[in-house]
Amino acid sequence: MKSKRVKIISLLLLLGFSGALYIGCNLRSSSYQEIDYVIGVSQANMREPWRLVLMNELNEEISKHSNIRLITTDATSNSEKQKKDVKKLLDYGIDLLIVSPSDVKEMTPVISEVYDQIPVIVMDKAVEGFDYTLFIGPDNKLIGRQAGEDIIKHLGKDKGAILELCGSQLSQASKDKSSGFESIISKYPNVHIKRVRVESELRDEAEDMVLSMGEQLKDIDIIFAHNDYMALGAYNAINKLGYDIKIVGIDGFNGENDGINLVKQGKIDATIACSTGGKEAIQYAVDILNKVSGVPKQVILRCHSVNQKNVTAYVENQNKPRNEYKEIIDVGYSQLGSESAWRLANTRSIKEAAKDLGINLIYEDADQSQEKQIAAIRKFIDMKVDVIVISPVVDNGWNEILQEAKDAGIPVLLSDRKVEVEDDSLYSTYIGADFIEEGRRAMRWIKENVPAEEEAVNILEIQGTLEASPTVERKQGFEEILNNNSGYEIVYSKGGDYTYAGGKEVIEEYMKTHEWDIDAIFAHNDDMALGAIKALEAYEIEPGKDVKIVSVDGTRKAFEAMIEGKLNCVVECSPLLGPQLMKAIQDLMDGKELPLRIITDEKIYTQDEAKDVLSSRKY
Repeated sequence: MKSKRVKIISLLLLLGFSGALYIGCNLRSSSYQEIDYVIGVSQANMREPWRLVLMNELNEEISKHSNIRLITTDATSNSEKQKKDVKKLLDYGIDLLIVSPSDVKEMTPVISEVYDQIPVIVMDKAVEGFDYTLFIGPDNKLIGRQAGEDIIKHLGKDKGAILELCGSQLSQASKDKSSGFESIISKYPNVHIKRVRVESELRDEAEDMVLSMGEQLKDIDIIFAHNDYMALGAYNAINKLGYDIKIVGIDGFNGENDGINLVKQGKIDATIACSTGGKEAIQYAVDILNKVSGVPKQVILRCHSVNQKNVTAYVENQNKPRNEYKEIIDVGYSQLGSESAWRLANTRSIKEAAKDLGINLIYEDADQSQEKQIAAIRKFIDMKVDVIVISPVVDNGWNEILQEAKDAGIPVLLSDRKVEVEDDSLYSTYIGADFIEEGRRAMRWIKENVPAEEEAVNILEIQGTLEASPTVERKQGFEEILNNNSGYEIVYSKGGDYTYAGGKEVIEEYMKTHEWDIDAIFAHNDDMALGAIKALEAYEIEPGKDVKIVSVDGTRKAFEAMIEGKLNCVVECSPLLGPQLMKAIQDLMDGKELPLRIITDEKIYTQDEAKDVLSSRKY
């Protein structure tokens, strides 16, 4: 690797002509040391307190790496300036870009262009599509839901009035928090929300806003602020006015006037504590630059509800030293079955990764039975394994057994499929695909390749196992795009249980009761698509020509079908989760907090690419 000493000297010279650039402390202190990598950071703005905390985290973490330098630009919430900032960073020869977009729509094509040249980590706001190396950020709708649940508990009754202090009307994060919050509060018809907007999202404006409400506050039971700075402003206002109103904020940072101390001091009643992701961004950047395997596509950060009862325990847990995990980690793994080529490859990947890292994997195949999975988990609990991993057959019915695992002190990780539980703390993380995005991609391909012109496009959908999270979310993403484009209609939709036979049977059942009038087929996995192709050929319908077919997974057999012209498009859903799963297990045993979700990398393939890519397929 060539030295970047010359590059950094050039940077120092250029900095004299650009007031928008900031350099990390280790660049100033050791400018002429051997430098291996330079990371550029394009911030949407440096005005919001949240972003200042993010910069502190980035600089603190980068200081641990003497061979890496960090340079930062401030777009001042101007997307045109941010585009120029990114170009400037590229001209300086950065090796990796960390970017927090000021405007997602404006910055998506810019980020896509950069991604063609160097790795890109997107923070806070996800851009459309997957043209980046890694996204790190929170689920703001979930944060809003957590706040809603906390506020209902603080009300202590099924009625009341809430004052919601929202952020800027330009902030998607604020919109998402409000949407998630509304989804909880709307369940309580006697709880009412009064919303006001604090455009600056800062303490002083929030204080002035609440002060101006005067006697209107006498009917308010609780204030929900979209960040802790506005929560402090609200506290200052009601303290001056002499009102006693509970306050819940968001962020949970640990500075002098930040959320955690506000809870300790009793100034606010609770906060939803969320990491900025700065530390994680540098850690993953180092892995990416050093070409470490197992780096995910998306990391959705975990948030915690912190109140006056649990704040001390929360702080102690955040500050506790890392564990030295034992030499051999025992992992109990309940696989849902072996119903498809994808599932077999998934199992093989997990077994191989465990073996490579010396992890003792205790494997149980549930053969599509939730009862068998529950029995396997109880067996793992009795064996006192260190970690339990499950690929759940269905989403629901897990509360009791996961509570048993939690009571036994055994963390549970979800692989490939999600669960619906009353308490998200019953599992440590989910590792797998973004099923909603897979559905979106499938419908986008149909929209672009099967145009709705004079007549509507009739779509036949072959779902997977009904009520399983991949099925529910792929359908959700598919219909999201479909509903935004007139001229497309799902005229028939049945479940095929993710099997070849199931896909074949859906087509056969349709042909028994309908004249063939289908323009496109969306199969939720490759095996069902291949079964459908077999059935179509029996009815002398030419798959890939008479009807366009798009499926999800990306198996070798699907690529062979594309080469033969029988399958038109495949949305990849990689089963090779083993390395990421085992890395997460090691991190967990090392005392690290896992993110809420770890999303894998995925691509989309068509007939034009199939032949070139086939030889590289591992499943």
